[in-house]
Amino acid sequence: MTVTIADIEAAADVIAGDVVRTPTVAAPGLSREAGCEIYLKLESLQLTGSFKARGARNRLGVIDPATSRGVIACSAGNHAQGVAYFAERMGIAATIVMPRETPFAKVTRTERYGARVILEGDSFAAAQSHTTELAASESLTFVHPYDDDQIIAGQGTAGLEMAEDAPDLDVVLIPVGGGGLIAGCAIALKARMPSVEIIGVEAELYASMKAALAGKHIEGTGATLAEGIAVKTPGARTLPIVKDLVDDMVAVDEPAIEAAVELMADTGGVIVEGAGAVPLAAVMQDRPRFAGRRVGLLVSGGNIDMRLYASVLLRGLVRGGQMVRLRVQITDAPGNLAQVSQLIGDAGGNIVEIVHQRMFFDVPVKETDLDAVVETRNAAHAAEIVAKLEEAGLPTRLLSDVAAPPGTHRT
Repeated sequence: MTVTIADIEAAADVIAGDVVRTPTVAAPGLSREAGCEIYLKLESLQLTGSFKARGARNRLGVIDPATSRGVIACSAGNHAQGVAYFAERMGIAATIVMPRETPFAKVTRTERYGARVILEGDSFAAAQSHTTELAASESLTFVHPYDDDQIIAGQGTAGLEMAEDAPDLDVVLIPVGGGGLIAGCAIALKARMPSVEIIGVEAELYASMKAALAGKHIEGTGATLAEGIAVKTPGARTLPIVKDLVDDMVAVDEPAIEAAVELMADTGGVIVEGAGAVPLAAVMQDRPRFAGRRVGLLVSGGNIDMRLYASVLLRGLVRGGQMVRLRVQITDAPGNLAQVSQLIGDAGGNIVEIVHQRMFFDVPVKETDLDAVVETRNAAHAAEIVAKLEEAGLPTRLLSDVAAPPGTHRT
């Protein structure tokens, strides 16, 4: 093993004062939902909103600004911001290569830290290829996002802090992309808490580490909410560490990740990106495994696109039956719309949006379908509203799918 606990302790000294010593806090609301005692390591509160700041600071600490031509990294998100932030603070020129489809918000944040941002390639692989070429042609030092000993040691400081703050944890769940975070944290946690169980969590679409541990290779594809861990190939340095120290690897699907992001906000009061929510998703999809145990979740980051986040939260309301779409059949005559509104209001529903459907052949010419988006307390309340409309002689059906994934529905 190339990285030791001594390396992580040394990294902690290097980064002290430059990165946030994030808290590990009890989460009683999430504990109640999950049926276990949950503690959150909130790397979402880190300087750049992600644990990546730790590794970036430690890696750049071995570079001499006086002799360096600059550093270069390939990233569409958290690694880019970590490298750019500390390069600017340490007087090192930084170049960040991003795929052309990178969201504007991420490009802007990275440029804000003074980095030269180059948009190149239609895929991350194409951007990586250009990064290699540019590093060679301009004599720039490449800063790998995970497969680097200094990076691994820096990320491991999060595990060191977790062991200091919550030494009686039974199990810790950690997001896994290329493996830098879990490799470093596993070294630290097993050194300080030898009996702790460590579980790595991947997005099901990109379960490359789990496959590699089984001697297989997969080509992860598809759009995932956990884009921060959408890595096709684990690191050559990280893989053997994970094999030696990590007790289990699990994968979670997209509905589980989305539900976990919403649950973290609604019940935990924490904004997280998809990658930061996968540990909670793993607990919620297998609650019997964790029942009654002290469970640590490493919340790796909170850098989520706000438009996407708004969509996740609204979809969460639909999933919990708190936002439903009703189709009510009425006679197309004055006063009937007011009757529907009155009945819904009297039943405690709040109409958010209403649309008439008059032009389709499945609706009689003297009648109309009224589509109403209604805010309710929960799925049971929505059923009560439907019943009230039916009792008034207004045929009504629920168009929204309010079925929640197992373990995610709340009343």
